[in-house]
This record gives sequence, C-alpha cells and structure tokens, in this order.
Amino acid sequence: MIYELRHYTTHAGQRDTLISLFEREFVETQEATGMHVAGTFREVDRPDTFPWLRAFPDMAARRASLEAFYSGPVWRAHRDAANATMLDSDNVFLLRSVGPQMPIWERPPLGANELPSSLYVVTIYRVEGDDFAGFFLRKVAPVLVEAGISPIGCMESELAENNFPRLPVRSGEKVFVWFARFETPEEEREVDLPMLETRLTAPPERLRLRPTARSSLR
Repeated sequence: MIYELRHYTTHAGQRDTLISLFEREFVETQEATGMHVAGTFREVDRPDTFPWLRAFPDMAARRASLEAFYSGPVWRAHRDAANATMLDSDNVFLLRSVGPQMPIWERPPLGANELPSSLYVVTIYRVEGDDFAGFFLRKVAPVLVEAGISPIGCMESELAENNFPRLPVRSGEKVFVWFARFETPEEEREVDLPMLETRLTAPPERLRLRPTARSSLR
C-alpha cells in the first residue's frame, strides 16, 4: 500500500474552514477515484496545521486516482476556496507500508460533528540504509508492545519517482513513520528506546493528532 502523509499549514484561524470544506466536498469524491482518505486530523501542538493521510493500492493506481480527482469537476469547483485557506501544501511524505497495516473503520456520514476521544501519535524517524524497517519490527516494536503501545501502522519512504509531479513530495531524505493510538489524550505516554540512538540521523519528530469528525481513523 502506498500512502501520502500530507501536512498542510493554513492561514491563522483558517484550519476549521479548510476541514469543513474538506469533509463536505473532498472525501467521497476522492474515494470515488479509487484512493482511500484514511485519516484527517487537527494537530494538538500547532493550531494552524491540517495533517491527513490517504492511501493507494500501488503507484500506478496513485497516478490514475490523482489525475481523475484533480482534473475533475469537484476539485475545479472548490480548489480556489481550499487554496485560499493554505500557506503551504507541499509538506508531504510519500510512503509505503511495512509491517502492521493501518486499520479501516466506518466513516461517519456527511454532517457528523462529534469528535472522537482518541489521540494519534505519529513518530517520524530520519534514517539511513535499507534495513531500518526490519530493525524496528524485530527490536523496537516488541519493546513498545510490552509497554502497551502497539504500532497500528508502519511505513517507510517510497523511493520510486513521484509519478504525479503536479503535487510535490519531499525528496532527499529517508524516513520511517509509525502510528500509535491512545483512547484518550490522558493515556498518551512515551517509551525510552535507547537502541535507536545510533540508528537515527536526526531527533525523532512526534505529531500529536486528534481525529476530525469524519476521519476514518477514529
């Protein structure tokens, strides 16, 4: 499975405007082209960001789905309103799944406004070499599971060329990304992982995310 972890920066006070438009116009219409809008979030620590995750069966399907959506009538009708809310939409990791697959839950219908209680923590490691995913699954994941934090999804950089260059993705860095879910923010915790000290090229990045009302990840 191919994923895009997209991290938009909005103009001050415009995040909820973008989320409202996105959940009304851009969820079912993207999925009608064959992609899956897996998760839409508010970042806890940065009030003017909108992180979201979408998935594709493979790179060929990604290209076909993106061409269909961004050439279609819904995006043409609403792109100006969406773009007006954003300062930056190019902070995007192109990833492929390794290890646990992301769960899929039933999405609430149009008009839903009840927010899930959960908190997702997305951890991003900058890495080198070709064996980090195996190392993580063998050495790191068991420590997390023993501490009660089971990774619900693991991904690494997809190194294939971006086959839809109209939408830029980050290049020149290799990352490993894993997702954890806590039932409430109060349950969030971190685990000391000293085995990572020599394996990372930069300090880990943690995104603390609350699902939006219509997020598939609940």
